[in-house]
Amino acid sequence: MKKAMIPLGLFVVLLVFLARGLMLDPREVPSPLIGKPAPAFTTGRLLAADTLFSTKELLGQVWLLNIWASWCVACRQEHPVLMEFAKSKMLPIVGLDYKDKDRDGLNWLAQFGNPYDIVVTDHDAHIGIDYGVYGVPESFLIDKAGIIRYKQIGPITAEALQNKIVPLVRELQK
Repeated sequence: MKKAMIPLGLFVVLLVFLARGLMLDPREVPSPLIGKPAPAFTTGRLLAADTLFSTKELLGQVWLLNIWASWCVACRQEHPVLMEFAKSKMLPIVGLDYKDKDRDGLNWLAQFGNPYDIVVTDHDAHIGIDYGVYGVPESFLIDKAGIIRYKQIGPITAEALQNKIVPLVRELQK
């Protein structure tokens, strides 16, 4: 009788872990990069193909890295929110066109508008890999010292801006 209880006990423990996992929000996956230096990169600019951008240019400023692509359906949800937020000029927004063709990225910006102060490319996904990107859109809030302070998985929403991003930006800009 006692031997039969062991598998039943293990099954109950497994069910508890499964139930707990199903209650977690997949958008709340913690990034191991939070609190660590943002991976530095130098890459081409989308709107000025003959010039390069380096993250070193933004040291001393709080900035937002938004990773997007013209083929990304969720990016269409996020884009109007970014367009509105960009009007505030609260911080520089760098758009990283991820695994995209330049022509497609340029057409996207022409069609939907350009909320970015700087638009750069990541054709081969090397930058995305360094940032641990596994889907777009994703955004990273980076402080004056180049440390990642926040990661948004999925589209930035008006609620995320109001409740998380803007208060954190204000705190980091002090």
